Amino acid sequence: MNTTELQLIDAHCHTNFSAYRNDLEDVIQRAANDRIGLVVVGSQSSTSQRAVECAERYDNVWAVVGLHPLHLFEQEVDESEEEGGELVHFRSRAEIFDPNYYNSLIDQSSKTVGIGECGLDYYHVPVNVDPLIFRAKQEELFRLQIDLAFERGLALMIHTRNAADGSTDVHGEVLRILNDHRVAGRLPRGDVHCFSGTIAEAESYLDLGLYLSFTGNVTYKPRKVSPNTEETLHDVVRAIPIERLIIETDAPYLTPVPHRGEKNEPAFVRLVANKIAEIKNLDLDEVYSQTLKNTQNLFRI
Repeated sequence: MNTTELQLIDAHCHTNFSAYRNDLEDVIQRAANDRIGLVVVGSQSSTSQRAVECAERYDNVWAVVGLHPLHLFEQEVDESEEEGGELVHFRSRAEIFDPNYYNSLIDQSSKTVGIGECGLDYYHVPVNVDPLIFRAKQEELFRLQIDLAFERGLALMIHTRNAADGSTDVHGEVLRILNDHRVAGRLPRGDVHCFSGTIAEAESYLDLGLYLSFTGNVTYKPRKVSPNTEETLHDVVRAIPIERLIIETDAPYLTPVPHRGEKNEPAFVRLVANKIAEIKNLDLDEVYSQTLKNTQNLFRI
C-alpha cells in the first residue's frame, strides 16, 4: 500500500503484543482494507523487535522502539480499561536500557520511525522499591531515550500516567525534563500519547512544539481530567488546534464505543476520528486529512 492511499493512521497501537498472537494478519488486513496505517509501539526489547518485524512485513505499518518505565522493575501489573473494561494481568521483568540494542533496531529497518513509548508512570509502583529510587530511575531512563530520539532524528513517543490517588504531578515532571532538553538544544519532535492532562498542561506541551494524541477514551462519558479542575477530556480536545492533534487506539486497550468489551484494534481508530470531529464540530474530511498530515509530519512517513 502506497502512503498516498492512506486515509488515517493509528499513531499508537500494540499489535506486537501477545493479544494478537492468533489474529495479527486479519487485524492488519482489516486496517489496510479501510485505508488505515499503523504505528506499532514497543514497550521493551522483545516487543520492540516484534514491532520492527511487523513494520518490515506489512506495507501499512511503521515501528517505534523503546523501553516503557513499567519494565524497569519486576512487578505484577493489573491493567484495566477505564469504566469497567476487561482486566489484563501481566508480569513485567526488570530491563536495563541498552542504547546499542535500540540503535540496532533503528538500523535494521528504515520503517523504524520513533523512540518509545517512554516517559513517567506513577500509577504502578513496585513493592519494596524506594519511591525516590523508583522516580530517579524512571527519569534517567526517560532522558536516555530523549537523547536517542534526538541523536537519530526520530520522533519521541511520550507516556504519562499519574498515581491512582492523584497525588503526583506527572505532567509537571515530564515538562520539566523536556524543557531541560529544549534549553540544551536537544529536544526531538514528539507526541504525548493518550493525553489526559488539563488545557494548561496541553498548552505547555504545544509550546514545546509537541503533538498530543487521543484514544478511544474520547468516546466514553466525559470525565474530569484532574481533581483540581472542572475540565473534561472533551474540553481539552476542543481547546487543542486540529493542526497539533493526532489520533490513536492504544490497542488492545481503551476500545472505543460501540465496541466496549471487545478487543481493540487499529481499524477502530476511525471511531476516534469521528468523535474528535463531533467534539470539535469539524467536517470529517478535515479531521481525517489534518490528523493524517500531522502523523506523517511527526514520523516523517
